[in-house]
Amino acid sequence: MEILTGNELLSGATVYLDAQGNWVEEIDKARLFLPEDAEARDAALAATKRTLRVVSLEIETVKLVDGKVIADRLRERIRATGSTAPAFDRQHLDEDGHVSI
Repeated sequence: MEILTGNELLSGATVYLDAQGNWVEEIDKARLFLPEDAEARDAALAATKRTLRVVSLEIETVKLVDGKVIADRLRERIRATGSTAPAFDRQHLDEDGHVSI
């Protein structure tokens, strides 16, 4: 099985094409393309490229495990779950405004 994924141009968000032709952020809502759906997959890919709203388009192979869509590639599994780096605030300078080196 395959899905279509990319990044929304304005926000940079990872998105997946759903069965209604919308781009959504949840991998579990992605349309699953079977080998016999290759023509429909390629048509959706071409139509999306014409809009210029989603960039870095990829065809990703996936499996269904306990009803959840799991990407075969580690890269896509990371993209589907979000950042691997912890969120943190910007560095705050000491009272004197200097950072020790």
